[in-house]
Amino acid sequence: MDELCGQLSAAAQRWKNVGDWPAESLAACANAGVIRWFMPSQWGGLGWNEVDQTNGYLRLSEVDLTTTFIITQLMGAVRRIAGSENQQPADRWLKKLISGEAFATVGVSHLTTSRQHLVKPVLRAEKTKDGFCLDGMAPWVTGAPHADVYVVGATMDDGQQILAAIPRSATGVNPHSGAELMALTASCTDRLEFDRVMIDESMLLAGPVENVMKSGTGGSTGGLQTSTLAVGLTRAAVDYLVREAEQRKDLKAAATELQSSLRSLEAELLRAVGGDANCDVADIRGRANRLVLNSTQAALMAAKGAGYLSGHPVNRWCREALFFLVWSCPRPIADAHLCELAGIA
Repeated sequence: MDELCGQLSAAAQRWKNVGDWPAESLAACANAGVIRWFMPSQWGGLGWNEVDQTNGYLRLSEVDLTTTFIITQLMGAVRRIAGSENQQPADRWLKKLISGEAFATVGVSHLTTSRQHLVKPVLRAEKTKDGFCLDGMAPWVTGAPHADVYVVGATMDDGQQILAAIPRSATGVNPHSGAELMALTASCTDRLEFDRVMIDESMLLAGPVENVMKSGTGGSTGGLQTSTLAVGLTRAAVDYLVREAEQRKDLKAAATELQSSLRSLEAELLRAVGGDANCDVADIRGRANRLVLNSTQAALMAAKGAGYLSGHPVNRWCREALFFLVWSCPRPIADAHLCELAGIA
């Protein structure tokens, strides 16, 4: 793990633009068996439990949030493929995905948090004689131009939804090249368009059913995984502040308080992923968001002007922290942040 994290940390500052897809860091993770952490032994995995998986994500996101974020999307796809009752997608893709020979990603945000205000679904599924026809687009697909297969959700006219593993080679699939973002631009997150794409039963993972993301196995979006990556980034900022405080007494009190808050949140997070029913997932997410914002800005104040320069890690961390205000951020948590920013009790 230390060797892998050293590799990722050394390369992390290079992942800036759409053309900087972190292929070598993803390959290093695959070679180190990272993808196998999250898979049970019957699927070729190591069978790590949820606590071990979370500790792994904490280490990775502390040193390279871009690559770690991409891995979460890959694993979202892998788990849905592996957990489907339809064995055909697993037979076609699973071995290649676990080895790193192929890359998969998900396009499901429009089923959960994105574009929910629209009357018509942005990606529509129509039943056909041989399967389904998909028309529209998935708005936020990480690694869109680099994926070999997309795990995508679509909505039918009656409100039921399907989930399918669609190869990039399918006629009518058009991935965009990657949007210019405030941070994590190298994740090549962009829209994925479907122009009357025909899929058959061999690609179907789940559905038609209401709320397809809650069906079967494979996990859900956001939740504790998102909080985990926020905590990982917080680790990087707090560690920087603690190191600076060793030389500057004026930073000691802030560094100590943030470190204490981080340890408390980490412990609560690990209890939650371990199955403690007394833990509040929404509260953890809100605390993680606040702490990652506060700690990265504190690190910037400690770094002073140097941290404001492009190329300094604190510059990157501050921009990355804002990502958690928009990535799978449930409405109640977003509303709470808005009230805090506006000074509303």
